[in-house]
Amino acid sequence: MQDSFDALAAMSPAGFSAGLHIRFASPMVYVRTYDPCWTRTYDENAYALRDPLVFWGLSKKGVTRWSEIRLPDPFGIMDQARNHGLKYGVVVSCGQLTSRTIVGFARADREFSDAEMAEGQHIVHALHVAAEPPTELTPAQVEALRLLADGDRHTAAAAKLGISESAFKARLQSARVRLGARTTAQALKKARQYQLL
Repeated sequence: MQDSFDALAAMSPAGFSAGLHIRFASPMVYVRTYDPCWTRTYDENAYALRDPLVFWGLSKKGVTRWSEIRLPDPFGIMDQARNHGLKYGVVVSCGQLTSRTIVGFARADREFSDAEMAEGQHIVHALHVAAEPPTELTPAQVEALRLLADGDRHTAAAAKLGISESAFKARLQSARVRLGARTTAQALKKARQYQLL
């Protein structure tokens, strides 16, 4: 996934904002490289709730230049962005509405070409696929992770489930594999993030 973020950064001299798999108004992965002053202003004013680019991305799938979006901007977000060097940009939206990915990328010198837009769209689709969360864990995996989340140690958790400690560890291992996690702590974090616990 890092290679895709690097490719996106290389084609976005003024930075980018990537919200991958937005669920319940929150992205599972959120990476921004815009000017820190702009991101601070954006966050402090809760512009994500008012941003025409976000509205476009939630209502449509595809790719478009910022200059082609004809949505109201009563808070002047686009003008403020231009003052921070985000003069020309593209927004890409893909995925189901319940797990939408929206990425904006910008430059200060010129509009993006059609070829650059197509390349950006390809990169965003690759990021969306790479960040695809698992849709479920087995009941046994959920049970094992829940016990650890509640503070039980392996021995105590295995005893509560009436299984051996090695069988309990096997459940944790299978959960780590399913979640793409290197450690059990990371698996717990991902399971919460994906709302599987």
